[in-house]
Amino acid sequence: MAFSRTLWKVNWHRSMFDESHFDKLHEECGVFAIHGHPEAANLAYLGLYALQHRGQESAGIVSSDGREAYCHKSMGHVADIFTPEVLGRLLGDHAIGHTRYATAGDTVLLNAQPFSVACNKGKVAVAHNGNITNASELRRELEREGSIFQASSDTEVILHLVARSRERTLAGALREALLQLEGAFSLVFLAGDRVIVARDPHGFRPLAFGQMEMSGGKSCYVFASETCAFDLINAVYLGDVEPGEMIIVGKDGMTRERYAPVRDRAQCVFEHVYFSRPDSMVFGRAVQESREYLGRLLAQEHPVDADIIVPVPDSGTAAALGYSAESGIRFGQALIRNHYVGRTFIEPSQAIRDFGVKLKLNPVRHLLEGKRVILVDDSLVRGTTSRKIVRMVRNAGAREVHLRISCPPTVSPCFYGVDTPSIAELIAANSTVEQIRRFVEADTLGYLSLPSLREAVADKNHDYCYACYTGNYPTELVNIKQLMEAKENRG
Repeated sequence: MAFSRTLWKVNWHRSMFDESHFDKLHEECGVFAIHGHPEAANLAYLGLYALQHRGQESAGIVSSDGREAYCHKSMGHVADIFTPEVLGRLLGDHAIGHTRYATAGDTVLLNAQPFSVACNKGKVAVAHNGNITNASELRRELEREGSIFQASSDTEVILHLVARSRERTLAGALREALLQLEGAFSLVFLAGDRVIVARDPHGFRPLAFGQMEMSGGKSCYVFASETCAFDLINAVYLGDVEPGEMIIVGKDGMTRERYAPVRDRAQCVFEHVYFSRPDSMVFGRAVQESREYLGRLLAQEHPVDADIIVPVPDSGTAAALGYSAESGIRFGQALIRNHYVGRTFIEPSQAIRDFGVKLKLNPVRHLLEGKRVILVDDSLVRGTTSRKIVRMVRNAGAREVHLRISCPPTVSPCFYGVDTPSIAELIAANSTVEQIRRFVEADTLGYLSLPSLREAVADKNHDYCYACYTGNYPTELVNIKQLMEAKENRG
């Protein structure tokens, strides 16, 4: 089944970019896959545990012994979902796993992954990190042809495309399905005795692969969104799944093929700015190295005479260390994060100013009293949280508060798998830097420049996507929407 690209362009305003559905598709997720290990489910559990920062709302594992598939998924955190009893029921030496975060209104078990289907290609399960930007149009076409959907996630579309394909083999059906997708996707599939992984032609979201040594000289292959998952299970990082590549791992070993033509790379730079764990290798580069360099360049571009550099934990820590090393100003952990705050809590009936931020962060007063403070954070999106943190530091006795942001102003939403607000909610899209400074109540405000961000991630070949900082999207259909929206707003 093939859908017309022309039809997509003509109908974008009726379906593909229908905001009520489109917003639900933004997902920050982690995926993991392993083939050929007798404790596949246990290792998938450990891999997801290491990837928990990529999603805290639901998690799931599907395993296979080559004959049957075994699935368990639930809402909540990985350690709570996968008890020893549950893992004991996930048999086989192949497994895929997923941990998920999605925007409000979409937190239901039906959308927990992996998704599974039994079709003429056999039993197939899939887990997905990213966002398919033409999912709404594909879904409408499939529904018109009789497909029935159970979830609102864009990932389910992929399984329907595979099931409806007239290709005789699963690999052929997957190729046909992948070529119909637009946007960002790093995918892991489980089918019988095989694990199949694929990455979109632009390479938006990361997908690393590695190898584990087993007893008897045998080895198995593992795949994960980040290499921190490999460290936990003693796997060796071999490299990345290439953009537009599909890898099949079966009893005969590994085969690699390019299913799509080479396109301009568009690796998500926000993975290095914020999203990935600092101990990971992402897109072949150490995240900690990038973040410390961000801080060094920030110190060069926006120096200020101060007494102490304070990170907003935990995401601002590496950049603050870089700023401190470059400037010679001492680093201090003057904001302490409560790591045990959940999504819900009891708030006192008597209003406490900025209660939510106080629940998560607490100042170390003796480090702040009477000091000129440089506060370093990874990003400033709406500005409301930054204002509360600046107030907290000032109320703890700081004489001056200088806010430094280790990325450029965020002026556009992401449509490729990072949960960012609409343009109306992005403070930098609607305000000058001086207006933002006044809003957050800082003495000074400095953002890192775009050229310095490129330098920090060593982007010599223009391999990264900077759309959230520039408004220039690397895929055609998203750009069409943005241009039409701007035209409508101008009247």
